[in-house]
Amino acid sequence: MNQAWIDKWRRILGPGILFASTCIGVSHLVQSTRAGALAGFGLVWVVVAANAAKYPFFEFGSRYASVKGKSLIEGYRTLGKVAPWVYLLLTVGTCLFVTAAVGMVTASFLDNLLGVSAAMGKALTPQVAVALFVACTVILWAGRFNTLDKLIKVVAFFLVSSTVVAVVCAVGSPPAANPSVVPPAFDWTTPTGLAFLIALMGWMPSAVDLSTWNSIWTLEKAQTSGHRPSLRETLNEFNLGYGVSA
Repeated sequence: MNQAWIDKWRRILGPGILFASTCIGVSHLVQSTRAGALAGFGLVWVVVAANAAKYPFFEFGSRYASVKGKSLIEGYRTLGKVAPWVYLLLTVGTCLFVTAAVGMVTASFLDNLLGVSAAMGKALTPQVAVALFVACTVILWAGRFNTLDKLIKVVAFFLVSSTVVAVVCAVGSPPAANPSVVPPAFDWTTPTGLAFLIALMGWMPSAVDLSTWNSIWTLEKAQTSGHRPSLRETLNEFNLGYGVSA
C-alpha cells in the first residue's frame, strides 16, 4: 500500500460513505432486525433482491455526475419542465415523514445510549430529537459539505468497527436458545405480512430518489477536494459505500 494510493482514496472517498450512512437507518436497524425476529434468515433473499434491483438506479447518480459534471436534478431539467416538478412533489411528499421517522429512531437510540430519560425520570426522547436536529442544522450551516464529509467518516468508522466487534462477540459466545420460544411463521400472503414485505424492500437500502443526493455529493466532493475523479474512481468509491450499506 503506497502513499499515492492512500492520497488518491483520501481525495475521492466521501460520497459513497455518505450514501452508506444515509441508508443505514430505519431499514437496517428496525426493519431488518424485525425481519429476523419474524422469519429468522428466511427473508435474507428479500434484502439481497432489493439491494440488487436498486443498484443500477443508485449507481447511475454517481455515473451521471462523473460523466456530465451535473447533478441528476439538472439532468431532469433536460427532460422538460414536468420532470423537476414531479421530483419536487415526490420529495416534499416524503421528506417530512421520513425525516421525522429517522429522527425519532435516532433520538431513541441516542436517548437509550446516554440515558437522558432515565436520568431525568421522564420520557425526553422528543426533546432529544429536537436537540439532534438543531445540532445537525448548525453543523451543516456552519461547515457545509466539507464538515459533513469529514464528520460522516468518523461516524462510519465507529459504526463499522462496533458492528464487527459485536458480530465477533456474538459468534464467540452466542446466547443460549430457549427451545420453548418459537417465533411465529411469517406469512407474506396476509395483509400485515405483505405490507411489511413491501416496506422492507421499499426502504432497503433506501428509496431510489437518493440517487439524486448521491450525484450532488459527488459534485461537491470534486469541488471541495479540487480533484475531479475519473469515472472508474467514482464508481469504485460508490461501490465501496454500497457494499457497506448492503
